Amino acid sequence: MKKTKTSRKPKKTTYAPLLRRGCVHIQSSYNNTIITLTNHAGLTLAWSSAGRCGFKGTRKSTPFAAQCAGEQMAQQCRTHNIAQVDVFLRGPGPGREPSLRGLALGGLRLRMVRDLTCVPHNGCRSRKTPCL
Repeated sequence: MKKTKTSRKPKKTTYAPLLRRGCVHIQSSYNNTIITLTNHAGLTLAWSSAGRCGFKGTRKSTPFAAQCAGEQMAQQCRTHNIAQVDVFLRGPGPGREPSLRGLALGGLRLRMVRDLTCVPHNGCRSRKTPCL
């Protein structure tokens, strides 16, 4: 008995939802600057850091490395169709403002900038401040 051919329907291609807004979390320490792109639910979409941009050792802690990481994050935001971001800053490092500048130079619109650096109310003894 001969098998009858059934025509297959072509698979529909699904596209990622068009996200217009996202959240960028910048964690700036004295050694590195880490930038994470999330949606408003908190799910990580992309990340970048000064080390990922090719800087090693003490060059990771420079403001120029943080600016390069910010520009790389702006490129990743474009691939995720994100044009506007809310920025959350954490940490006392030297890459705080340059990473913001890198995001703005990359063409992102910064809707909000909020500082979430933890400030102790006389809790544990803080570590020695580095001599620069």
